[in-house]
Amino acid sequence: MALLDLLGEKRLRTREIFIFLVILTVAAAFGLQVWRTLYNNFAVEIVGLNGLQNGVVQSIREIPGFLALLVIYLLLIIKEHRLAALSVLIMGLGVCLTGLLPRFYGLIFTTLMMSFGFHYFETLNQSLTLQHFDTRTSPLVFGRLRSLGAASNILVGGLVFGLTMVLSFQSIYLLFGLLVALFALYCFKMDPVDKNLIPQRKGIVIRKEYWLYYTLTCLAGARRQVFVAFAVFLLVKNFELSVRIITVLFVVNNVVNYFLSPIIGRAINRFGERKLLSLEYFSLIFIFLTYAFTNSALVAAIMYILDHIFFNFGIAIRTYFQKIGRKEDIAPSMAVGFTINHIAAVVIPTIGGWLWLLDHKIPFIAGAVLSLVSLVFTQFIKVKATRP
Repeated sequence: MALLDLLGEKRLRTREIFIFLVILTVAAAFGLQVWRTLYNNFAVEIVGLNGLQNGVVQSIREIPGFLALLVIYLLLIIKEHRLAALSVLIMGLGVCLTGLLPRFYGLIFTTLMMSFGFHYFETLNQSLTLQHFDTRTSPLVFGRLRSLGAASNILVGGLVFGLTMVLSFQSIYLLFGLLVALFALYCFKMDPVDKNLIPQRKGIVIRKEYWLYYTLTCLAGARRQVFVAFAVFLLVKNFELSVRIITVLFVVNNVVNYFLSPIIGRAINRFGERKLLSLEYFSLIFIFLTYAFTNSALVAAIMYILDHIFFNFGIAIRTYFQKIGRKEDIAPSMAVGFTINHIAAVVIPTIGGWLWLLDHKIPFIAGAVLSLVSLVFTQFIKVKATRP
């Protein structure tokens, strides 16, 4: 909570929304991390998915992100903060049911449920943060929330590592799903929103002046899906890493991100969005090429950690929008941005799954190309760094 000391006069009226976002962020991190930690081993060992089926599930997992635009219309009938809590509740229920439906189509159903909750919460999380915090503070808040999410992931990783020795996949999914749902129900009763905020537009908002934000968001979604769908799948399928080793990898990854995420927020203020995103995409070119051609499980695991570190730089795309966008456009633009982010994400895992059957290197080479294109477009960012 030391971050709140930076908020000056706004400290009292931003405390509640910060705590609200912290609780839901931790809950969502619990749900997503246990789902992701177990998913590849659950999919391979229990459900028996092949590369193509995995690609199909991963594509379907992104459909709710593509439909994030519907958040705009849901806000006509439910308050934004309550919809955020409801989204996490749905996510928790989806995690609960995952282990109870261990078939290909059952996995599709529970993945959709979990994903609707997660993606809608993330859309609203971004919107509420950008509305309540100014351009200097929002990168710090995003960084702190990412850090707390990483800490939650570490805790989940440790618990899953131990629980897999005594409990089944089904029991672990059920236990954590119920915990997520309880967090969400608690937050549903809260009313943390600042009543003096500028009212948000109700409806779709697409403006030519936001073209670079849309472009960077779309490219980020496309290259991200190569990582999400195939990086850990590579470690499990090609290098035959066990669920416990994957869990240890997740924990190490999140320890790094716990300390690094707040630094990234401060770096955005100091160096600006263009430099941070340029560093991300330049590095990703080499990371994806290493995925494609390495024969070492250790090297691939190191690339996974580096990849996840640079993923955190993506908050610079949101803070870039905050600097160029109109205040009343934040909520609808975050929804539009999430949909754009998932246009390619819906098809890339399935296409990548087909290409994986030809040669597992092809999806990662495509990721390197997407990173190069992103690097080029990043140079069009003109906003200045936000210094104290």
